[in-house]
Amino acid sequence: MSKRSFSFWILPVAIAIHSITLWTISCGGVYGEEAAAVRVGPDPTAYKTCVDKGVNYLVTHQMPDGSFSPETGVGITALAVAALVRSGLTTHDPPVRAGLAYLEKQIQPDGGIYTPEGFYKNYETCIAMMCFQWADPERYKDVIARAEKFVKDIQWDESEDKNPSDYFYGGAGYGRSKRPDLSNTAFLIDALRAVGRGPDDPAIQKALIFVSRCQNLETEYNTTPFASKNPDGGFYYTCAAGGQSMAGQTPTGGLRSYGSMTYAGLKSLIYAGLTADDPRVQAAKRWIAQHYDLDSNPGLGQQGLYYYYHTFAKTMDALGEPFFVDAQGRRHDWRAELFEALAKRQREDGSWVNTADRWMEGDPNLVTAYALLALSYCRPTEIKPTGTGSTQSGGSARP
Repeated sequence: MSKRSFSFWILPVAIAIHSITLWTISCGGVYGEEAAAVRVGPDPTAYKTCVDKGVNYLVTHQMPDGSFSPETGVGITALAVAALVRSGLTTHDPPVRAGLAYLEKQIQPDGGIYTPEGFYKNYETCIAMMCFQWADPERYKDVIARAEKFVKDIQWDESEDKNPSDYFYGGAGYGRSKRPDLSNTAFLIDALRAVGRGPDDPAIQKALIFVSRCQNLETEYNTTPFASKNPDGGFYYTCAAGGQSMAGQTPTGGLRSYGSMTYAGLKSLIYAGLTADDPRVQAAKRWIAQHYDLDSNPGLGQQGLYYYYHTFAKTMDALGEPFFVDAQGRRHDWRAELFEALAKRQREDGSWVNTADRWMEGDPNLVTAYALLALSYCRPTEIKPTGTGSTQSGGSARP
């Protein structure tokens, strides 16, 4: 047999053997043996180095009283301490102990955790609730219970003479006198979920009413005048008090959807118990698939980028899948991609900062806290192929 005829014969046989081998692996191995686990997410060594540098930046920039950027209120301290805890520090570590002690001093007689002269009572209390819960739930059990009552009391509902037909209903703002918005409402849902409240909690179900009305999707749950003007399935800042989107309006008077609020909206829908077959969830996922991006906050460019990264991570974790498929059919290892986006933006001293300084993202304490919180959902993990071709996560990002 000539060399040419031998090559002509052996090539298709080799391809066939390779194809059979791949098929065998995907089906669980020979005679039903379990397929090997596959790692998703970033390289473990690179991940640890990045997180350690961020943690080191925060602990070396903590004030003597345990606070971080205290001139801005309680929020950044609560975010920073929460980030340290989710990065592996515990109440045995001095930076966490000092931060918690500072937050304890901000507990008010009404149960809220905020600075009395500030305007962010709901926001600050919700973040502090999560921080206390993640750090030491038993020790702070009573503090958390009183804080929960506080944030529920300032939620817009019948106690503020609002009924379910009012666009304020179910939402949370920065405080009782502020109009509700999707960001604060999402933090409220996050906090309630963190302390163990489920979709059947009345406050979460009230919040779901508000969240649904901030979506650009006309349904039986959303008959606001904005829903039909830009029906792309994304979310915007608030439907209350005339409505507002930080991304502006469409030529027809609709409110533009944008990334951070769409991820916040989808996460809130999931936490409120909506499943994958709900039209609201489906529409939000379509918007995300069409605008999947880790170089910008879709619709806002670099503005609010690190808030977006944090919300992106929590939402992807809530979806519960190791990969996300975009509108072009591309499969994304979102943990690895988010890590890469953050790692390349980390400064030499371990911090992160946003040069598009809107919503206080010029403060490296705040932005480093956001980045570390986002990274806490990007931990390298393993998945194992199942008989149906779906995947299972090898671990949870939630403590």
